[in-house]
Amino acid sequence: MASPPPFVLTFAASDPTGGAGLQADLLTLAGMGCHPLSVVTALTVQDTHGVEDLLPVQAEWVSEQARHVLQDISVAAFKLGVLGSAPNVAAVAEILSEHPQAPVILDPVLASGRGDPLASAQIVAALRELIVPQATVVTPNSLEARRLAAMENDDEPDLDECARRLLALGCEYVLVTGAHEATDEVINTLYGARGVVREDRWERLPGAYHGSGCTLSSAIAAALANGRAVPEAVRDAQEYTWQALAAGFRAGAGQLLPDRFFWARELESER
Repeated sequence: MASPPPFVLTFAASDPTGGAGLQADLLTLAGMGCHPLSVVTALTVQDTHGVEDLLPVQAEWVSEQARHVLQDISVAAFKLGVLGSAPNVAAVAEILSEHPQAPVILDPVLASGRGDPLASAQIVAALRELIVPQATVVTPNSLEARRLAAMENDDEPDLDECARRLLALGCEYVLVTGAHEATDEVINTLYGARGVVREDRWERLPGAYHGSGCTLSSAIAAALANGRAVPEAVRDAQEYTWQALAAGFRAGAGQLLPDRFFWARELESER
């Protein structure tokens, strides 16, 4: 019997396009050599343009999905995306507390690429209080970092300050991605307890992509599950994500979809 690949459990909302959300996580994890396990946290109505509606799964169902699979299979990492409701955040936080040995990657998806809201103020508060303190790596884009780190009567903090505030909540690392910033290159910065751990610069690709954040955070989870240390996992995941975006394709009339199996098509073309 062959040795199994690492198992990674993702909590995420379903995306019928397969571009983002749960389906993006499954494709990415498989593309990086892991076996994906999944808990559905919400159903969405969306296309490649954006999200029209979201229906959270009941928190009890989220808990039961996770508990049954975790009683049967040991996981090497957890990945969290859209959780759908504050009760779901609490349910997931309880599950994580029961499995402290596995790294936790939190992608705090607060809005779709078009800007459709995916997290209320109550969800943001619950993430800050219950999930961020248990996270190994939090992966906000610059807009999410500012919202997640915001304080009452706060001027807009710079990204270094946002990272410091999130680290003060208890997470180990914060990776702030810079695709939304007005820079020639995309600058992604990994912060740890002692400040900047690494800064990576990437050619800014033309077009808009559906599920880039889901891809990056799932790729980090996969790299950690495969035994990489956090700084190296973050670098490998960025390389994988950039290549998937560069090989992206058009499925509908909206955003491009990343090709998470770009490497397989490259191998096929070489034959």
